Parts: sequence; structure tokens; C-alpha cells
Amino acid sequence: MAYFLQSGYSADANYSFIFFLDNFQLTDQTANKSTMARSAATVGIAVMCSRILGLVREQVFAGLFGAGYTYDSFVVAFRIPNLLRDLFGEGALSAAFVTVFSAYDTNRTREEAWRLASNVLTVILILLSILTLLGIMFAGSIVSLLAPDFSLIAGKTALTKTLTQIMLPFLVFISLSAVVMGILNTKGHFFIPAIASSFFNLGSLIGGTSLAFILPHFNQPAIVGMAIGTLIGGLMQLGIQIPSLGKTGFRYKPTFDLSDPGLRRIFKLMIPATIGLSATQINIFINTNFASSCAEGSVSWLYYSFRLVQLPIGVFGVALSIAMLPVLARQAAKKDAAAMKSTMVSSLTMVFALTLPATAGLIVLAEPIIRLIFEHGAFTPRDTVATANTLALYSIGLFAYSANKVLVPAFYALDKTRYPVIASFIAIIVNIIIIHLTIDRFQHLAIALSTSCTMLLNFLFLMIVLYKNLHGFSLAYLGKGLLKILLATLALTGLLWLALPYFTGWLHSSVIHQGSSLFVLILSATLLYGFILHTCKLSEMNIFTEMIRRKFFK
Repeated sequence: MAYFLQSGYSADANYSFIFFLDNFQLTDQTANKSTMARSAATVGIAVMCSRILGLVREQVFAGLFGAGYTYDSFVVAFRIPNLLRDLFGEGALSAAFVTVFSAYDTNRTREEAWRLASNVLTVILILLSILTLLGIMFAGSIVSLLAPDFSLIAGKTALTKTLTQIMLPFLVFISLSAVVMGILNTKGHFFIPAIASSFFNLGSLIGGTSLAFILPHFNQPAIVGMAIGTLIGGLMQLGIQIPSLGKTGFRYKPTFDLSDPGLRRIFKLMIPATIGLSATQINIFINTNFASSCAEGSVSWLYYSFRLVQLPIGVFGVALSIAMLPVLARQAAKKDAAAMKSTMVSSLTMVFALTLPATAGLIVLAEPIIRLIFEHGAFTPRDTVATANTLALYSIGLFAYSANKVLVPAFYALDKTRYPVIASFIAIIVNIIIIHLTIDRFQHLAIALSTSCTMLLNFLFLMIVLYKNLHGFSLAYLGKGLLKILLATLALTGLLWLALPYFTGWLHSSVIHQGSSLFVLILSATLLYGFILHTCKLSEMNIFTEMIRRKFFK
């Protein structure tokens, strides 16, 4: 690896055209950008559908349960399998599997690649089933560790334990789904794996809500229905991908071989990356402990606001990460250092271009967005203000969070997974220090602020280390693009600040008036932002606009 990074060895770039469907000539670098832009756009559309359904799901929660006793218990209970999901499903397992499977798909026979996939599915099923059973057995101790102050409120710990036991099997479904997604992504299928999470939201929303109305007639809390709905959604997310998996030619053959070199390499990558890819989730786990000691409703306010921040993270950061990882893995397998550097710089530029305006928009429009989405039923105006303030602070770290989703897979390709681990330990320590210094004064807001600060620190550390390990990449190109993005973002922010007072009445009126006002504000700001970047000739933005032009204005 060190040799080809130093020598600048460059193989042919034909892989750049695997997903590129248009028939016009491009340079290799432009082809890579277009490849990732097209793949990321495909994933982004699917993820957008999922996130919107997720917001509808949260609206139902807010309307039925508000922010307090019941929903606090659900959030903490779901946090346990959700943390493990991020470690295994969307984090270490997914990235490690794609890295190794891509190498097999490039350098080994078809049979060897399929055997590895079957072996991973079998081993993951067995290991996570055991882990799930242990979690169910010790759920009470886990809840007490995560939210010790729940014991001060009668019945809250017991309810949280029950919900945890119900939802833990979700981990098995979602982790198997991550392996299937990795296979499909490596084979060039992005839309179905990305849209699969929409089926999770559909299953949990329809199934959970239905059961929430039925179960009280059988002397069971309504929130138990939402917990069972989570299992229904997880099963649907896995099931929707199976037909596409069959179309790739994969046929599952039960295999259990712990000595398989490919499996061992996956585990080797996973062990340090379990921490490296999960700094935010580990911090959230710690933060939940702190939040449980704050005013009742704090856990809910933090969760609702973080769910909103996850919308742009999923649409932009995760989408680009999913689109970039197979490209980067194949470039590493081919030992194409120049292409790897180009991929990284272009991916980071895309992240900045998409997340910085989202950051500005969420900060300026935090309160009207929360009011429109959540202030119904049991969700009060007080909850709106508390959640909006939290959202604004979470948004500060949005671009760093998304960029980290792109940076970490590069360390997989370079087989340098120890650096994300170091970054994680630094982030966790700094997070605890910041919260200890500020929580007495700012309560739950201290947690949101600390999360953003640690993400920014994580980003800076990973950027510096990656730059050294890649023996440099074009900071001039990245900096030039960033200046254009900041200019456009300032213009977007200025437009929103100037226009907002004119919409104050409507933003406190009916849902239709609120929605119309936000639509006009966001659309106007987006058009201005896009126009400035197009005028400034930002290459990555022009690729997106060219794709739109060719799609709709042929």
C-alpha cells in the first residue's frame, strides 16, 4: 500500500463507468465525480423518502406520547439495539464487509466471493442471535446503567426494560440487512438497499400505530405496540432486498467457517472500527445517561432534534459514503493512488456543498420547522422551543458528522483503522469534559453543543491524518470549492434572516400557512444558493445540474 501511494501508480479507470449510464465522453476524474454524484443522487432520493417517512413516524410519536415519561422510556429502550445497529449494521460490519467483498469481487473468482457472503451471513446470524439473547437476559442491568435516574420515577425503569427486551431482536434483522446491502452496493445496485429503510419506517409506523390502538384493550401500554412495530419494520427492511439479491446471481449456501481468511479480515477491520465508526453513537450512549438526570422530557427533546439532523446526514453524508465506498475499495484493490485522492477530494467537496447550507437553514428555521412537524396533540409549545434550541446546536456539527461518514471508509481502504479509533477516544473524552463543565448551567443543551464540538474535533483529526497517509491531496481544489460554498451559504443565510420577519404571522398560524411559508423560504434560499454555485462554476454542483438537465430537459 505504501508503495503505490508514494509512486502515484495509476491503473485504468474503467470502473468509473460501471454505474455511469450516459453515453458522452469524460475525463477519468470527471467520470469518478459523475459516478459518485449519480450513485449518491440515487441513494439520496431513496434516503430522502425514508427520512420523510421517519419524520412522519416521529410526528405520530409526538402526537400520541409527547415528550415525557412514556417516550423517554421508548427512546432509551430503542437506543440500546440502535447503538448496536450503528456498530454492526450501518457502521463497522457494513464498511468492513464492502471493503473485503469488493476485493474478492475484483481479484477472486465469483464462487469465492459468493462463498464469503454466505459465510458472513451465517456467522452474523449466529453471533448476533446469541448477543440478542444475552441482552434480553440482562436488559434490566443495561437500562440501569444507561439511565440510572429513571429509577427515581415509579415504573419508568420497568417500562424501559420491557421495551428493550421487545426491540433487541431488531439488531439481527438490521445487521443481516446491512450485509445484503453491501453485496448489492458492490454489484452496482443502490436504490433498493437505500429505499429498504423506508419499509422499516412503514412497518414500524403502520404496524406499530395499529398495535398502539389495539393493545390497551388487552391491558398493555400503547407504547408496547410501537416497540413491536420496530421489529416488523426491521423484518420488512431485510425482506425487500431479497429479490434484488437473487437477481445478482447470489444463492445462499449455509456455510460456517471461522477460519475463512476473508471473514477474519472482516473481523480484523471491525474490531477497531467498531469504536472508530461509532464515536457519535458511543457519545450519544453517554449523553443519554446525562440527559436522564435533566428535566423530564430532555431525552425526548434531544431525540426529536437529532432525528431532524439525521435527515440531511442521511441524504447527503450517508448517501455519499455508500456511493463512494465501493469506488474507493476498488481503487485500493487496483492500487490506483491518484484516483483515490481525486475521489476523496471530490466527495468532501460534495459533502460541504450539500451540508453547509443545510446547517444554516436548520439554525435559522429551527423553531418554525419543529412547530410545523411536531407541535400537535401531546407535544406542547414549550416542547417546541426546547427542541428547536437543541436542533440549532446539533446543526453546528452537521457538516462534520457528514464528512466523517465519508472520511472513515477511506481508512478502511488504506487498512489504517487505528486512526478512527484514536479519534473516537479523543472525542469521547472531550465530550465528557464539555458536558461536565456545562450541564449544570445549560442542562440538555450542553449535550447537543458537546456533540457538535466533538464531531468538529473528530473531523479535523481525521482530515489531518488522512492527508498524511495519502501523501497529500489537493487542498487548493478543496479550499477553492469551500470558499465558493461559504459565499453561497452566506447569501442563503442573509436571505432567510431578511425574509423571516415577513412570514412571522403565517409561521404561527394554521398548518397550511406554516407549510406554505416554510416551502417558499426554503425554495427561495435553495434557488439562490444553487444559482450562486452554478455561477461560480463549482464542478461538483455543475455535475448535479447537468444530471438534472439531461434527465428532465432533453
